[in-house]
Amino acid sequence: MDYINAFWVGGLICALCQILLEKTKMMPGRVMVLLVCAGAALSFLKIYDPFAKYAGAGASVPLLGFGHLLFQGVKDAVDAKGFLGLFTGGFKASAVGISGALIFGYLASLVFKPKMKE
Repeated sequence: MDYINAFWVGGLICALCQILLEKTKMMPGRVMVLLVCAGAALSFLKIYDPFAKYAGAGASVPLLGFGHLLFQGVKDAVDAKGFLGLFTGGFKASAVGISGALIFGYLASLVFKPKMKE
């Protein structure tokens, strides 16, 4: 049942984002920023934790989960280090994901040869 919940919740998030892209004039970058901010806001309101427990990877893998991760990292760092944690917490909490994206992006650039459109 965990896989089914993750699949339908993740699919619903993707479908809602696709509808948002097609029915509005929002560019993909703005939709991505909206998702990260929404994840942080839902985490602030303490709504995201029960949602993530129910949906598992369907809620933690999309950009909503990244916003939640950033907020939790900042919150924990501010509790531990005070004002300085505001600047370091998000980087510490998301370092593995960001590093993975950079490394795998670089490896993909070695395998595939991009061509500029004219």
